[in-house]
Amino acid sequence: MTAFALDDPLGSGKGLPRAGSFLRTAADSVPPSGLVLLAIFSVQLGAGFAKELFAALPPSAVVFLRIAAGALIMGAVARPRLRGLARRDWAVGLAFGVTLAVMNLTFYEALARLPMGVAVAIEFLGPLGVAVAASRRRLDLLWVGLAAAGVVLLAPWGQSSAVSWAGIGFALAAGACWAAYILLSAAAGSRFPGTTGLSFAMIVSAVVIAPVGVTTGGADLLQPELLLIGLGVGLLSSVIPYSLELQALRRMPKHVFGILMSVEPAAAALIGVLLLGEILHLQQWAAVLCIVAASLGSTRSGRR
Repeated sequence: MTAFALDDPLGSGKGLPRAGSFLRTAADSVPPSGLVLLAIFSVQLGAGFAKELFAALPPSAVVFLRIAAGALIMGAVARPRLRGLARRDWAVGLAFGVTLAVMNLTFYEALARLPMGVAVAIEFLGPLGVAVAASRRRLDLLWVGLAAAGVVLLAPWGQSSAVSWAGIGFALAAGACWAAYILLSAAAGSRFPGTTGLSFAMIVSAVVIAPVGVTTGGADLLQPELLLIGLGVGLLSSVIPYSLELQALRRMPKHVFGILMSVEPAAAALIGVLLLGEILHLQQWAAVLCIVAASLGSTRSGRR
């Protein structure tokens, strides 16, 4: 996952200047590597709580709750300015929002069919593909091979397991959207100040996903406890990690940030074990580690 420009993400919102200043001060007291790790575990905790909601709501309804909560909070913290936007700015912002909606929807559909560690590992092929595509070194073929080996190990070749072909398909689609998200975030970062591009995209994604989420969720979306959990998922999965990542990127090289982010599939597998009781088989752990190693290798060798 990629952050935007490195300008004052929280303090730029006029509505919550004191909160932004407090959060920046608190974040400055934590080493940047610690901020990245906190962001990783925040995202995976949010995914774990979202998966527990699947017992009460379908994935599309949970996605709507998450995105709507994130859009409300981000819109208050960094309200996007729509006046003066050129046609291309609108096109980038709208494409970014639609991609964000589809990425979350396909990932949650994968999460409903796969263990967390497996879903995140497969989705991680998206940013890995972007990193490798930007390079022309032969060494990158090794990382591609490692990632491919991980996918082969995860595939349910006639075995009875918690992994399904449909889940793998959704996770691959989410990975493709994540790759597009990375490219669009760079374009949005050059057209929108601070995190207003992200706020704009989240509002668009909430509008896009609302018809599906409201239709599938129905009256259950009005239950106070579900709304509260959805708000927590939005905070853990969007607002908190994005803010922490931006703070970390101000104080550390981007290649170090990328190396730390490479452990996300392993963190997802760990959260899956601790929070959801999803025990992975040895073969699945090997697959997750293959993809983590491929991501680490491509990031380290690409630092120049």
